[in-house]
Amino acid sequence: MKTFELKGEIRDGFGKKAAKSYRSEGLIPCVVYGGHGNENLNFVIKQGAVRNLIYTPEVFLVNLDLGEKKMQAILKEVQFHPVKEQILHIDFLHVFEDKPVVIELPVRLKGLAAGVKAGGKLSLDLRKLRVRALAANLPEELVINVEKLALGKSIQVGDLSFEGLELLNAKNAVVCRVQLTRAARGDAAAAAAAGVEDEESEESESSEE
Repeated sequence: MKTFELKGEIRDGFGKKAAKSYRSEGLIPCVVYGGHGNENLNFVIKQGAVRNLIYTPEVFLVNLDLGEKKMQAILKEVQFHPVKEQILHIDFLHVFEDKPVVIELPVRLKGLAAGVKAGGKLSLDLRKLRVRALAANLPEELVINVEKLALGKSIQVGDLSFEGLELLNAKNAVVCRVQLTRAARGDAAAAAAAGVEDEESEESESSEE
């Protein structure tokens, strides 16, 4: 998994008044849960420091540099202003080498589905899947091969398995599917109608004989 370098400073001020003061200085109040000694660490970062971490579909392991305290973490939650696009607060979760973490990873479909070749349309229902794994086993994305996916068929969470990962979504949740398009329905109807006409024609010819 890709890593993201992030520097911050431990903060002393707490509460709404302190948070408002930090934001007026262009800083974002943050907390990392389960930090050194399993304590929560409160710190601040610059507004522009997390733009490439927040506004992207990619998922990163964050290397937090808080001066004397350094650790790896994952993004847990981001709070935005209800009207403005300003980031109000960010929660991180400390990552330990020997403890699994729960995180959502992006899904990428690979290959040309058989159902698409037959005139169907491939749709991705779940763009991210929730997994539990050690940090060392976390990939950048979950790649699913759809080459054998036929028309009208789907792939559910229960159909998938990835080494070193436990999928936490409901097993019957549909990840992707190949749907029948209007054009394909029209072709199928036309083919069916042609088949019926051929059968009727053959029957008519047989009766005349």
